[in-house]
Amino acid sequence: MDEANESQQWATPVGLVVVGWVLTAAAVTWWFATESPVDGLFVGVLVLALAAASAHATICRPRLSANRDGVTIRSLRGRRHWPWPAVAIRVREHHRFGREVQSLELDADVLVILTRLDLGADPQDVADALRTWRS
Repeated sequence: MDEANESQQWATPVGLVVVGWVLTAAAVTWWFATESPVDGLFVGVLVLALAAASAHATICRPRLSANRDGVTIRSLRGRRHWPWPAVAIRVREHHRFGREVQSLELDADVLVILTRLDLGADPQDVADALRTWRS
């Protein structure tokens, strides 16, 4: 690979995306098998939620990439790139459901918060890699 084109990327693990689509298909099957309108509404909402989460994880791959020029974030709105001087990198720790979880914060002209689910890696490890790219 040409040095000018080198980059590092992070995304939701493929296995997790596949599981999301399999669960969506199972929920669609369940939806067709429902007999009561209340059950149909409940399962229909479940189908929409699973499909939306799975589509987001599929479309937004890779979620984060870094190279010598800066970082690029991919979202449903497209890609946004920021040069290194415009980006502040932080790892925050939060308490959720009795557990301590970390998130990666990239503060540019907007605040981007990425979790282990978005990155497929430990946010601290990704922050360390980004700092290496920055230097």
